Formats: sequence, structure tokens, C-alpha cells
Amino acid sequence: MRIKIEDDFDNELESEYKSIDDDSIIGNGALSNSNKTIIEVNATKVDESKMDENNINDNFEYTNEEANVSENKDKKDKKSKKEKKDQKDKKPNKFIETIKKKWLINGTKTLILVLIILAIFFGINLGMQKAEITPLDFSKEKLFTLTQASKDKVKDIQKDINLYFVEYSDDDSTLDLAKQYSKVNEHIKVEAVKANDRPDLVQKYGIESGTTAIIAECGEKYKILSSQDLVTYDTKTYESISIAEERLTSTIQTVSTDEIPKVYFLSGYSKLSLNSGLQYFNAYLENEIYDVETVDVLTTGKIPDDCDTLVVTMPSQDFDEIATNAIIDYINSGKNILWFQAATAQNIEMPNINKILGMYGINPFSLGIIREADTSKMLSQQPDLILPEIQSTDVTKKLVNSEGVIFVNATKINVMDSDKLKELKVEETQLLTTSTKSYFRTNFANSQDSPETDDEVNSFTVGAMMTKTLSEANEENGKKAKTSKLIIYGENYFISDMSLTSSSQAPVIQYRQNKDLALNSISYLVDREEDITARKSTGTVTYTATETENRTILAIIFIVPLVIIIAGVVVWIVRKRKK
Repeated sequence: MRIKIEDDFDNELESEYKSIDDDSIIGNGALSNSNKTIIEVNATKVDESKMDENNINDNFEYTNEEANVSENKDKKDKKSKKEKKDQKDKKPNKFIETIKKKWLINGTKTLILVLIILAIFFGINLGMQKAEITPLDFSKEKLFTLTQASKDKVKDIQKDINLYFVEYSDDDSTLDLAKQYSKVNEHIKVEAVKANDRPDLVQKYGIESGTTAIIAECGEKYKILSSQDLVTYDTKTYESISIAEERLTSTIQTVSTDEIPKVYFLSGYSKLSLNSGLQYFNAYLENEIYDVETVDVLTTGKIPDDCDTLVVTMPSQDFDEIATNAIIDYINSGKNILWFQAATAQNIEMPNINKILGMYGINPFSLGIIREADTSKMLSQQPDLILPEIQSTDVTKKLVNSEGVIFVNATKINVMDSDKLKELKVEETQLLTTSTKSYFRTNFANSQDSPETDDEVNSFTVGAMMTKTLSEANEENGKKAKTSKLIIYGENYFISDMSLTSSSQAPVIQYRQNKDLALNSISYLVDREEDITARKSTGTVTYTATETENRTILAIIFIVPLVIIIAGVVVWIVRKRKK
């Protein structure tokens, strides 16, 4: 059956149905004057008896609703076209609107975010200062962190010590370093003061107005350090070398110690002296709290009674009888000697020197120099720059796992055989030795970098401690054994100003433990074994970070900003979805 419905709303609804055949019915009508057909419906068959007026009305209502939808759609299309036209009319203002909506808004947000980050950063920094949290030290030499050696030296001080930093800013690195002493020992107080706020200090210690100074005060004893006292300079390169920690530690010890060891340098027999060639070594000794002086035996006739250790540096001529007898008397009194002996190319007779060294079981020095054939025991493929093997002893124990030491044109120490040492009541302790591939060359005209047939190949002693027993201990009367110690090295160049500064022919020497070797030797000889240590390098400051420190840096630089950015994106997405 096929049904076609047309309607006309001008008059009262009337529909005529006419049967064309048994399978189709046509209803006539009109929706409008145009007589537009609204709907066609296909059906299999229609029962005329069942088509009542209600069914017809339902169909007409449906077509009426469709008409309304079509009319609304036409209106929306017209409205949309109008809006697009209006947008085209407003197109010249799009650039301005973009600036308003994006640049200004986003710029403001960014500015606020930056201000918040800066506020957090400065807040954390201020909090660390107020809480006196130790700043991170990324320098390879840890120049801004107290060494364990300094901590050990001050931790047991029982006297109250005040460190006044006059005219120092609160964020000064030296002040931060000094505050670490207070954490080691509560008796040490550190305070930054202004001259105007503490005129009593300025007047009492004669500090000039406007100058920076450090006042170390312990009871009636005091010491004043200027900013120049905290650095030293390479006279050739003019490099500034920080010695702040050494100065501060020594100053604390000076004002709190009643007795200071005396170290005398023998003068008149060597080209090296405290005023020429040993100025840096002298400064390092003073930093270690030693009273350093020279002694001219020809004038005094003897070694001073208060001498705790006598230093002899490479005699270029033999001792006279006065000096020889004075030194022998000094040895027999139970005092100690530190001896530096460089290689010599001249065969000079020195019977008096050999007599003194013979008391400790040392044979005369041989004419010649040690060269190294083991590439792992030389520096920069230069056989005359040897890296001795450091033996684990009371003197060298803290240097075994260090950067090591460098000897230049060293000579071998000839020790007597064991029977002779026993006869002399001398005990040998090896400190430094060369490799088994090293060789002793006496023919200086030979420039070959490998041993020749006339060269002695062996492991040589280049550092030794000889302990001579002068009297045995007596348990019955409680008398201790009386001894005299000699620490001797077959090289003296490593304590010179040329080796301890970057102006050295081999500048890398200053970064080795040569200075520590010499200082530790003196510490042992004056019974200050607590001072034996591997000290902080005073060379060029380099900054490296450990794995842990690297993670901290990465967290600060990358992770924290990334977290902030992610949080900002999340907030933006949430707000956008709410709109």
C-alpha cells in the first residue's frame, strides 16, 4: 500500500480518501498555497476501517513540528552568517586583542611566577644564613670546608675564644668558614661586628677605621689578622693563594696554647735560607704554630737549648769544628734533626758532615742522581721527575693514599748494614723508596733515558728515619729511654719556593703532598703527631662536584623548575576544563 498525504491549513481539515486499488490510498490536501508535499509514507496495506480522525491528526502534528525545526534552522543559519560578517568587520582589531589576551596575560603570569621563585630562593638563602647552615662546597680542594685536621686541632680546646670579624659582610666566605669552628667546639665564638657598634674593640686593639680585621681573643692573649694575612702570592705569577683555614686554625692554637715548639734552621752552610728560597716553607711552619728562627753556630757556639728540631738544608760546604761539635752535643742531648740532601755533581770532601751522619748509620752520599725507568713512577715521561713509593709509617701514614710526592734529581741514601746499625743502636725506618727499575747514574754526560751498563739498577731509599738510642729505659726507677731521631730525604728542591708555587719548572709539584711530607716530618720530631695529616691544597681553586653534589645541583637547576612548570600546566588544564 502507498499513502500520499497532502494538507491545506486554510480551511477546516478535510481529507478524502479514494481507493485506487486494494493496495493504495491517496489523501489530498495542502500545507500552503504552494501545495508542497510534506510526507510520503510507504505501507504494505491500509485498512480503511482503522483510519480514524485521531490518527490523521497525529500525522499532521508531526509534520508541523518538522516545519518548525526547518524554520529554526533557517534562522540559525542567518544568525551565523551575520556573526561571521561581524567578525570580518572586526578583523582590524585582532592584533590588539591578541596582545591583550595572550601577551599581557601570559606575561603577567610569568612575571608573578618569577617573583615567587625569587622570593622562595632568597627566603631559603636567608633561612640558611639565620640557621647557620654550612653552604655547599663544590671546590675540588674544599677550600670552604674545614678539614678534619683543623677539627682535630681545635676540638679539645677548653678555653673560651672569641673571633671578631670586624667590617666583614654576613655572607663572606671566610666568615662562613670560621663559623664551622663553633660547631666543632662550643668554646669558640664567631661574631661579625661593625666598628661603629664596637668602638671598644677598635680602641683596645688599635684597628684603623674602615679596615677589615679578624681579632682572636683568649683571656689576655690575642692576635689580629688582616685580609692580607689570609692569602699568599706567587711572586712570579702573582697568583693569589688562599691560606685562610691555616691562618685561622694556627691563630686559634696560638692564643690558646701556652707552649709553642721552636724550630731552628742552620744558617751559613747552605744556599737555601728562610729569607732566600724557603720563604713559603717558613710561612707554612708558622701557620702550623711553630716558632721559627735561624741559628748561626759560629756566633752562638751551640744549638739553643730551646731548639726542638734542627733543620739542615743541603750543605754546600763542610761543617767547621765549632758547628760539628755543637751539633754532636745537640744530638747527645736527645734532640732531633730534619735533613734535606740533594744530589751533587761535585765530589766535595765533607768529613765532618759524614761524621755526624755516621752517628745515625748513614754512609757518605754518592756522586750521582736517581732516574726512573718505570713509566708509572715518573712524571710526564721525564725520568728525573720520580714518584717515590710512600711507605706506611707514623710519619707518612696519612700520605699513602694521597696524590703522592715528586722528587727532582734525587740522590740515594746509603744506609749501613744491619750489623753496623745494631752496633750503633740505630733503628732504620724506610719512608720513601723508588721502583726496582730505577737506576743510579754517575755519568752526567750520558743523556740516555734508559739504564746503561755502568748504571746501578735497584730500588733505592730516598727517605728514611733513623732512631738512635742514647740510653736504655730503666723500669726500676721509671726512667724512659733517651733517643735522638734523624729524618733524612735525598732531595731538598721539594721544599723550596720554586716547588711550592706555580712558578716551578714543574708546576704540578705544588699540587702534590711535598709540603705535607716536610711538615709532617717536623710534627713527628716535636711530638705533635696529631698534626700529621694530608693538608688542603693551596693552589688554583677548581670546582668539581661529587655524584651526590651533582644530583643536588641538577635538582635545584632542573627538577624544581620542572615541577613548577608541570604544576602550572595542570592548573591551566583544570581551569580550562571548568570553563
